[in-house]
Amino acid sequence: MNHLKILFDADDVAEDLLGCWVKRLNERYGTKVMPSDVVEWDMTRAFPTLTKEQIYGVLQDEGIWANLQPIPGAQEYLQQLHQEGHELYMVTATDCRTCGAKVRRILELFPFLDVEHIVIAHQKQMVLGDVLIDDGPHNLVGGRYFRILFDQPHNRGFDEKKHGIFRAVGWAEVYRLIHENLIL
Repeated sequence: MNHLKILFDADDVAEDLLGCWVKRLNERYGTKVMPSDVVEWDMTRAFPTLTKEQIYGVLQDEGIWANLQPIPGAQEYLQQLHQEGHELYMVTATDCRTCGAKVRRILELFPFLDVEHIVIAHQKQMVLGDVLIDDGPHNLVGGRYFRILFDQPHNRGFDEKKHGIFRAVGWAEVYRLIHENLIL
């Protein structure tokens, strides 16, 4: 079996930041937005009555990170890939002010990872690996890895086929795509 270096995003791929974020904004500002209403990468479009500072300001609250939950299947399939001997690296674009709280929660949710396998990068194309699983199309286009777009409402308008990217609806499909295309 080939052993791969598998890169995967944190927010809305491994853990459900969007759900926590939308819930916190609704609680704080009395809005009634659902995560499925966020159909573009730009969060401000789903919350037209809030300022950019209000929307992104709640990410500075450590409590939002403590409430993160894993995306269904993420723990099990990543654990399986780890047990198969693949190197796993969580690659996340994180504000330095929230990095500590976020990383602490990630390590709680994914105990088979350690801090040496968490990479903070806003230009993910600079990180070398065999696979990148991400919900942000901008992180996949131009990358030199096998590219898997993790399906979310905010990326459904992107034509992944035009860019030679595979779309996965859930972690079972991610696992299948990796095994069918990369593991000999």
